[in-house]
Amino acid sequence: MNLEISTQSVGLIIFIMALVTLATRWGGVLIMSFIPINDRMQRFISAMSASVLVAILAPIAIEGDLGARCALLATVITAVIFKKPLVAIGAGIITAAFIRQFYG
Repeated sequence: MNLEISTQSVGLIIFIMALVTLATRWGGVLIMSFIPINDRMQRFISAMSASVLVAILAPIAIEGDLGARCALLATVITAVIFKKPLVAIGAGIITAAFIRQFYG
């Protein structure tokens, strides 16, 4: 399938995508304002965020190149040791860059 998009319609497409993004974000907040956040709901939200993270990272671990796998490993190890997400993300980025520069 090949879509022909003129340069005149790009702004319209970006505007529509922004509206859809805002609608989904505000819609989620609106829906959650009617749901009481008790202990059970809090556990569900925590489990959902963990499952989304696993769904994003599992394909990288299985089908990723050497740089991606080493970055994932470095990120996990750094997160476990330092317990700081930003430091772990930085370690993963640096590891991926290093591996891809010298072994990729």
